[in-house]
Amino acid sequence: MGFNCGIVGLPNVGKSTLFNSITASGVEASNYPFCTIDPNVGVVAVPDHRMDILSSIYHPEKVVPTTIEFLDIAGLVRGASKGEGLGNQFLSHIREVDSIAHVVRCFDDPNVVHVDGSVDPRRDIEVVETELILKDLETVERKLDDAIKRAKSGDKKIRAEEALYTRVRDHLAGGRLLRYFDPGAGEEVGLLHNLHLLTNKPVMYVCNVHERDLKKENAYVDVVRQVAEKEGAKVVVVSAGVEAEVAELPEGERKAFLSELGLPESGLDKVIREGYGLLHLITFFTAGPKEVHAWTVHSGARAPEAAGVIHSDFEQGFIRAEIISFDDVSRLKSEQAVREAGLLKTEGRDYLMKDGDIVFFRFRV
Repeated sequence: MGFNCGIVGLPNVGKSTLFNSITASGVEASNYPFCTIDPNVGVVAVPDHRMDILSSIYHPEKVVPTTIEFLDIAGLVRGASKGEGLGNQFLSHIREVDSIAHVVRCFDDPNVVHVDGSVDPRRDIEVVETELILKDLETVERKLDDAIKRAKSGDKKIRAEEALYTRVRDHLAGGRLLRYFDPGAGEEVGLLHNLHLLTNKPVMYVCNVHERDLKKENAYVDVVRQVAEKEGAKVVVVSAGVEAEVAELPEGERKAFLSELGLPESGLDKVIREGYGLLHLITFFTAGPKEVHAWTVHSGARAPEAAGVIHSDFEQGFIRAEIISFDDVSRLKSEQAVREAGLLKTEGRDYLMKDGDIVFFRFRV
């Protein structure tokens, strides 16, 4: 399992250029609003230096990284929640993603039209978030109306639904994102999750800057950081233009190019790293002479659940997990050396997976 991230923002902020760069898919990126109608989807490998090290140790026939799916969702505008700019279609696409990368324009360029006539990150963020709130409010009001009708039966469970939806409506009506709402515990959490509300998704802000501002952040980025600090959100600074150049280079030349610019990593690496943090994901590996394979699970996953990511039979027939750590095998240079050092662990059903675990699952059919 990887994760899926929707790239959103106003028109002409650099979403499609960034998407093209990180997926190398060549999707059209034009200088006018609404050139993206259906969401473009790209699946890319998650870069992980540990895969190279494991490959040098195991010499596998095949290497399979874990992946991330990006959706380039068309630019939102004022009134999107009411259908402006085909807004209802775009908002329904956002409902399907796990997390949101909100691209904010943080550069001046008279040749790139801004939908509101000027660059103002705070205003631009508010426009997008307001449309998401309004759409969620519409969804919750429908659920509330239905719950009020059903609550006439006197059923306590339905009355609890009505109370929850009322609280959510009031929260959204106050202009607040749902991810800062406290649902309480028990069934309320499940009810809220099943609504798939747009403002309940984890968000990172992606500041799209000019190349010259990558090492020294400009005033626009400062504004985004101020907004993010109040929300407890993450901020990633990238240059879609630089990412486009990197994507055109042969893979072997990309590190050198970034190094010349004084950049330790690409924008894609930063977006993925923060995306993993947003969704609390970790990576574990299976490794051997046939294949080195990276897999993704949520932090807190137990061994049988991780086994199920590989195959449902592994989870259903789980017996035990034999585990060595990446750090140990990297240090000792072979799995055999790890075993001889007594560092292989045998774990049962309650074992909590750790990032970097190399696992062999024992199971019965």
